[in-house]
Amino acid sequence: MKKVLPSGKRDADFFEQVYQVVRAIPKGRVSSYGAIAKFLGTGMSARTVGWAMNAAHGLADVPAHRVVNRNGMLSGKMHFGTPTEMETRLKAEKIKVVDDQVQDFDKKFWDPALADW
Repeated sequence: MKKVLPSGKRDADFFEQVYQVVRAIPKGRVSSYGAIAKFLGTGMSARTVGWAMNAAHGLADVPAHRVVNRNGMLSGKMHFGTPTEMETRLKAEKIKVVDDQVQDFDKKFWDPALADW
């Protein structure tokens, strides 16, 4: 069963569901492809969440830079305009990144399943 998202839409397509979750990630926090997929009831669809993020770059209201892999690595950085854009956006939100890895990942991680929707 799909979760009802903030928009109240239960039947939104999967990419739009992903975008709704990503829009809810607070500034200064990150989430993972897998956590988003699990929250949406499709735990094995982390790769599809990644595809949604790749398609989101034309959507100014979807902070795709806040979605990293399960280890806090900037695995999607090659899909931004420049190789450093994802890191630059994260650093602007006071998220420390070293060698493409979010530092203090456990403290910066935002789990949509624990959010107050």
